[in-house]
Amino acid sequence: MDISGLRREYERGSLERDDLADDPLEQFERWFEEARANGLPEPNAMSVATAAADGQPSLRTVLMKYFDRQGLVFFTNLESCKADEIKTNPRVALLFYWLPLERQVAIRGTAERISRRETLSYFMKRPRGSQLGAWVSDQSRVLTSRKLLELKLDEMRRRYADGKIPLPSWWGGYRVRPHAVEFWQGRRNRLHDRFLYTLDGAAWRIERLAP
Repeated sequence: MDISGLRREYERGSLERDDLADDPLEQFERWFEEARANGLPEPNAMSVATAAADGQPSLRTVLMKYFDRQGLVFFTNLESCKADEIKTNPRVALLFYWLPLERQVAIRGTAERISRRETLSYFMKRPRGSQLGAWVSDQSRVLTSRKLLELKLDEMRRRYADGKIPLPSWWGGYRVRPHAVEFWQGRRNRLHDRFLYTLDGAAWRIERLAP
């Protein structure tokens, strides 16, 4: 299939150095709020890249659940493929792609486990079905039948029918602390605006990159 002619021009906006905050997470907050204000579906969806001990990369999309000036937080099964790879190599990459705004944010950083207390605080805010789901799925393990998941879900519903659902020991969160953040704004003729924040000691250096 030849799709070489499948393309579009990016004409929605531009990005200049004077537009940028001095801190990349402040700039990220600005863009994230614009994505929300424009009604983008799941603007907190981000691709997370990890690498195994042999160097083989893995990529999947998860939902960021909150962020602050320390980093961006997501949750997962702590026995999953991504968790195993983070344990071996905590260096990760994140990508937010907001196509309707013709924007991307690419982040490189280090993932670290958040505290059990912080994890519990978020877990208790999850819908009950999502809490049960954390107990049901042995994430990334081979599953012979969908029916097994449904039977286990029914079992968990009966077990916790009359009370709060406890936090599983194998479920937790990671905070990605950035050391490089790139903001990408699409432009005509593929001459995109790109600015890279790089952590230099305690300060951030900002440089324009060629498209």
